[in-house]
Amino acid sequence: MEITDLRPRDEAAIAQVAEIVVEAFRGHTPAWPDPAAAVREVRESFAADRLSRVASEGERVLGWIGGIRQYDGNVWELHPLAVEPARQREGIGGALVADLEREAARRGAQTLWLGTDDEDGRTSLSDVDLYPDPLAKLARIENRGGHPYAFYLACGFVLAGVVPDANGPGKPDILMAKRIG
Repeated sequence: MEITDLRPRDEAAIAQVAEIVVEAFRGHTPAWPDPAAAVREVRESFAADRLSRVASEGERVLGWIGGIRQYDGNVWELHPLAVEPARQREGIGGALVADLEREAARRGAQTLWLGTDDEDGRTSLSDVDLYPDPLAKLARIENRGGHPYAFYLACGFVLAGVVPDANGPGKPDILMAKRIG
């Protein structure tokens, strides 16, 4: 497996990434319901303040990760990460995260952060009122259905906050961060 930049002119790889994004997030978020929406997201990842990296075997794309420069480059957001569903749990996602950490740190980042939404009831934070004390509920979070926050914990991220109702009532965004600099 090789991890490289996704190139704006590599239409074949972009199409593969779009299919992976649609399949990886199907049933979990309405953000990328079809390849056209996913292609728009991929094209946004080519902006000057971003990183767009793919894991591949030969011409076959296995996964994609993006990074967005923030806070004058001190912080980068991991957005998004998608691995071909049939190839998940093989270390591809972890390798992509480690690669993004190195690339962002090389550009001066001290922290990498991400938001991992719960729009489909996979944690104890979903479908409940997180107020008046969302951090108390975050401290007692339970993974009820394979939510990816557990993957990010295994990658060394920590729970850093929660945005109640970010995606509508009872659909929070779970914030995670990791020191990389």
